[in-house]
Amino acid sequence: MANFTEISSKYENDSIVQKSASEILFDLLDIQTSDDVLDIGCGTGHLTKIIRDKTNGKVVGIDPSKGMIEKAKEKYANHGIVFRNCSAEELDYQNEFNKIFCNSSFQWFKDHRKALKACHNALKQNGKIAIQAPAKEIYCPNFIEAINAVRINESTRTVFEFFTPPWLFLNTSDEYSALFQETGFKVERSWIDEAVTYHSSEEAYKIFESGAAAGYLNQDYYSVSISQEYIEEFRKVVRNSFDEQAGETGKVKLVFYRIYLLAIKE
Repeated sequence: MANFTEISSKYENDSIVQKSASEILFDLLDIQTSDDVLDIGCGTGHLTKIIRDKTNGKVVGIDPSKGMIEKAKEKYANHGIVFRNCSAEELDYQNEFNKIFCNSSFQWFKDHRKALKACHNALKQNGKIAIQAPAKEIYCPNFIEAINAVRINESTRTVFEFFTPPWLFLNTSDEYSALFQETGFKVERSWIDEAVTYHSSEEAYKIFESGAAAGYLNQDYYSVSISQEYIEEFRKVVRNSFDEQAGETGKVKLVFYRIYLLAIKE
């Protein structure tokens, strides 16, 4: 089974797409040297450490994956960062942060309104939150093509019928803005970006494994038990799809749609 605890040991090396998108997010949030910053969905803490380097204020990283938090503590706890194993919905801070950084985790929230209300409470007056996350139902056409292969393949289709997607993917920036406005935020900027990169089929597969696989191969999102045999067949079908997508050029044209949003607590 794949989940974020299982992939935590290789996440920092393989999360290529999440890292590149984070550079835009850092520019958007504009962390200052005295800011107190909360990193939601901090993973193994590599971006939380960059936040620490940008500010002398308090830095807290949270993640619902115990494995991710354990890795983060091993590597960065001695840098003056507090790491907590909790979800965005469980936040209990009140008026404590100037900035909230949320990179590639918004889509995983289980209750978006509850989580955003908790974020609103955690921010100081005029504090800001910035997110980036996959967007649109076709968030990555390459992944969708691979999953469609899983859906029709004889070795995987019977079990895959019992899969329920855990993610929230909205099709327009206005829909994302509305979620934030409902919980008291004023949205300053919001747009959906199309990012195109080129990778070998093996690299494309690693990118899939660094995030999406934690949903598609997670027992929590199936209403029947999934076996190791199914997981191995699933991965084989996905790998074959990326090989086919690479074609004669040997490169997969990987397309991602991402929401970038900046909001303020007035």
